[in-house]
Amino acid sequence: MNNFFISKSRRLRSTPFTSRIEKQGVKNYTVYNHMLLPTTFSTVEEEYLHLKKDVQVWDVSVQREIEISGKDAHKLVQLMTCRDLSKSKIGNCYYVPLIDLNGGMVNDPLIYKVKDDKWRVCIADSDVLLFAKGISAGRNLEVNIFEANIDTLAIQGPKSFKLMEEVFGDEINKLKFFKYDYFKFKNNKYLISRSGFSKQGGYEVHVEDIKSGHDLYDHLFDIGGKFNIKPGAPNHAERIEGGLLSYGNDMLIGDNPFECGFEKSVHLDAKIDFIGKEKLQIIKNKGILRNLMGVKIDTDQINLTDVNLLNKENKIIGDLRSAAFSPDLKKIVGIAMVKKDFCNNNKNFIININNKIITGEICSFPIK
Repeated sequence: MNNFFISKSRRLRSTPFTSRIEKQGVKNYTVYNHMLLPTTFSTVEEEYLHLKKDVQVWDVSVQREIEISGKDAHKLVQLMTCRDLSKSKIGNCYYVPLIDLNGGMVNDPLIYKVKDDKWRVCIADSDVLLFAKGISAGRNLEVNIFEANIDTLAIQGPKSFKLMEEVFGDEINKLKFFKYDYFKFKNNKYLISRSGFSKQGGYEVHVEDIKSGHDLYDHLFDIGGKFNIKPGAPNHAERIEGGLLSYGNDMLIGDNPFECGFEKSVHLDAKIDFIGKEKLQIIKNKGILRNLMGVKIDTDQINLTDVNLLNKENKIIGDLRSAAFSPDLKKIVGIAMVKKDFCNNNKNFIININNKIITGEICSFPIK
């Protein structure tokens, strides 16, 4: 795949940490929520191996946070998702599918209940702000909706726990997975969640003040040498192996939550009102015809313009959504939408890559 320069403009925002990561040698960016997301600093393989044994700091400010507050805040947030949030608690992170009137996936954010009347929706790459505003206007709800001025740093990798303990003290070790709390550094308070877009473990630090964000970023690198700290970015192969889904790649608005593995978050029997509920009930009654599955492909190169998975009769059984070379498995790993009849482990397929027929295997997550 060829690389091309990205022209920066007002429509394509930098982040408060862009100047720092550019001094650290970022090599490539992609665009996510109209912002710059770093993708590589060295090579994808080097960063994959480093992430699995050390610690990285990622600028993931592209994970924009939509704040919803006011008398009807809970009502609006519940309307947006099929997951029952009626018993949600302050201090918890909720991974939820957002769906439209047809039951299609709009986004898959982490939602934070900050107060009884204030929520933050930490979004993937789609315009949830307008989605929320449209529902609010249509239902005449009393809410305030805006993109919060919050930028996120992710500290990821097995050594992230010791690094964060040095900065924030022993208390941060008590933070459980998908929980959040407030911690202080140099008299500045940060909302920190035990979360992140890797399977290696770590934290996400939600920065509301640029200066305090710079102070924390610089301090992490000042003391992180003994942990072999490096700047990094979400690693495609690592997240695919772990089955971490990427909205806009693995799932789109034409896919429903049952197909995308969210069946445990579709609460049709709960006494809640949400957009697309009747449609999801119909989909459940009929049953789905396809599922997202892991795949392993017997090559070390991939061309995502050739995405059809074929059976031995050359009939299409699925389409490849994401793929990357796995340094551990020494082959391509991917996520594909596969017809239900073929969603079995060890089911073989073929794929045409650059006019060459390559064999592959369907598998569950995590990919091993």
